This record gives sequence, C-alpha cells and structure tokens, in this order.
Amino acid sequence: MLGGESRDAAGTSTATSPLSSASPGRRIAAVDALRGFALFGILVVNVTYYASGYRMAGLAAPWFTSMLDWEVRGVVAVLFENKFYLLFAFLFGYSFTLQIDSAERAGAAFVPRFLRRLAGLFLLGMAHAIFLFPGDILATYAMVGLVLLVLRRITPRTAMILAVALTVMLAVGTLLLAGLAMMGGGDASEMVSESAVQAAEADRALHGSAVMIINEHLHKLGRILVLRVFFQCPTVLAACLVGLAVGKKRLLTDLSGHLGTLRRLQWTGFTVGLAGAAVYAHATWSGGGSTYHMIGQSVNLVTAPLLAAAYAATLLRVLPAVPRLGGLLAPSGRMALTNYLAQSLICSLIFTGYGLSLVDMLSPLSVVSIGVALFAVQTVYSHLWLGRHRYGPVEWWLRWLTNGRRPARSPRGSRA
Repeated sequence: MLGGESRDAAGTSTATSPLSSASPGRRIAAVDALRGFALFGILVVNVTYYASGYRMAGLAAPWFTSMLDWEVRGVVAVLFENKFYLLFAFLFGYSFTLQIDSAERAGAAFVPRFLRRLAGLFLLGMAHAIFLFPGDILATYAMVGLVLLVLRRITPRTAMILAVALTVMLAVGTLLLAGLAMMGGGDASEMVSESAVQAAEADRALHGSAVMIINEHLHKLGRILVLRVFFQCPTVLAACLVGLAVGKKRLLTDLSGHLGTLRRLQWTGFTVGLAGAAVYAHATWSGGGSTYHMIGQSVNLVTAPLLAAAYAATLLRVLPAVPRLGGLLAPSGRMALTNYLAQSLICSLIFTGYGLSLVDMLSPLSVVSIGVALFAVQTVYSHLWLGRHRYGPVEWWLRWLTNGRRPARSPRGSRA
C-alpha cells in the first residue's frame, strides 16, 4: 500500500529473495517490487490527467488528433488505465495483515494504531486533492481502510467471495445505468459539446493563479464525489479484500509452491483481461456515446482485475530470474507514498500555473515520455535516499503518527 509496510513484522528491513520464505522481521522483496511497478503504472496514467483539462472531462484535446496521438491514448487505455491502482489496493489489503502482525509482535493495540494511520492518509489525501490532484487515491484508501478494520476477522474464502460479489454487482449496476441511458435517449453531441466547454474552462483555470487552480480542484472534487463513493470505493475494497485473503494465507512470503497458480493467472489475465481492455479503450475514445461508454466501463470492471493479476503474476515469476529488476523497483516501492506525492508536485509544476503552465500544450507521446522520465529519476533518487535513511520522508512521518513514537532515521541494516 502507499506508505505501507511490506514486512512480516515490525523489525528490520533486510530484503529477501522474491520466492523464498521470509522470516519474521524481514521485508518481502516481492511486495516492494510490486509496489514500485504499480507506482510506475499509476504515473503513466495520472500524468495524462495533469497534462490536459480535456482528459479530466473524458475528452481528447482537439488539437492533438494525429494517428500517433490516438495510438498513444489507446496504448495507455488498454495497458495502464484502471489496472495499476488495483495493484496498489491489493497491496493495501495485503499490508493490512502485516500491520496486524506488527502490532501483535510489538504488544500494541492494533485498532487505535491503524486508525491513526488512516487519519494520516486521509489528511494527506485531502491536501493532495485540493492543492495538487483531485484524482487522489489516498483518501479513498483511508475510507476503505475503515471497512477492512470491521472485516479484519473474516476468513480468506469469505473475503474472496465478497470481492467477487462486489465486482459483479458493480458491473451489473453499470450495465443497468447504460440501459437507462439508452432508454432516456438524449443528444450525445450536445453532451460532448457541454463537456468540451467545461474542459476549456478547466484549461483556463489550470493556466491561472494558485487560487484559480485550487478552485478548479475543489470544483472537480464536488463533481466526482458521488463517483468516488459509489464506484471507486467498492472497486478498491474488492481489490483490498483479495489482498487481505492472500495476506492471511501468507502466500507472498513463499511463492515457490504456487507457480501453477501464477501461470493460470497469466493465461486468464492476458486473454480475458486484454480483450476487456480493448473494449474499454474503444468505448472511451470512439465517441460512441454515454451508453457505449458505460458498457465499456462495465466490461472493464470485470476484466481489469484479471489483467492486473496477470501483471503481478508475471512480475513475481520474472523476479527470481532477473533479480536486478527487483533491486531496481523495490526502493521506489518502499518510498511509494513519498514518490506518489512528489509525482503530483512535479507534474503540477510542469503543467499548471504553479510552474511552467504546459496544460494541453504537449502531445500525448511527450506527456507519457515525461512520466517515464520522472519515474526513472525517482528510481535513482529512491536508491540514493534509502542508502542513508531507513524510510522515505513521508513514510517516516506516517510511521511516527501510526506508532506514536519517533522512528529511527538510520539506513536499513543499521542497529540504530
């Protein structure tokens, strides 16, 4: 999870082999690597929203209409959108079980400890949404975390059943909305025109002063609140419940006995998941109207988790053969909360009136390239930082708030 613990306990932070058993007190290297991988995917998606007021309105910027522009949008929609935040949610649920273990080993009461953590995430999330990015996910995790707290004693089987039920119910509900939209009719071109006007207004605000930018963020927050509560929260909760089930079984501490399951996840995820992603991408960018768009969303709700699972299974199988990949991704994952917030700050300085004000001035390829370059820089920075510190800056603060005592700043492996 963002700012979470990929440990078996609250001890040292020495990494383990990705497929070997992790002894108490050791970090699970595969979890850190997965978190770093998810952080990369989220940035590739989020940077497109920072770069365009039209994207936030569900439209393509009208001055970038070349074949390459559409191909880049299609690749991002198929391979990245709505997949990587599910990986983060899965890791949030998995880390939840590790934090229970950590509290027990420390002899601390888990509930007040976790509530302090959720309060910290919620405060960070609201500040992040208001000042930098209204698409923030931290506040959503904080709200879902309360549900996990209530459900913490359910069995892994029940958690999986509930996750599937939530996903199916949400997909069916979206299909019903599509049916209502079809019966209601309406002028699709008029709705697109209205969205374009709103996007142009958003562009002007994002090019403006800090006050204008914050007002625009608040305006967006008010509009997406219902979508966040009724659509994103259940989706995140479903992924968290899967993570909770996997965490209760300690499956990521020793994957050597589950290679067959990983292979099946790859086959299912890459076939069904990619097919569903193609439907979602076409429904998003073809201009087929709100009914087709909601049908694409419904298909995506069912198939995106499968593709996300295939990504995770592939990485978990590759890590033992390419240990350098884990070493590359893990530091970014250990500092995921710091890096996530830093991404927002840097992108805001690049694209909004806070800095260079390049909103809707760069092509989709240029925007995605900026995201890739930014992650590369953060990867190097994370390596350097963790060479001298045990935690990322924001992780250190959140750990202090959670445990009620100041954590050590010394690098991993140190006894300080």
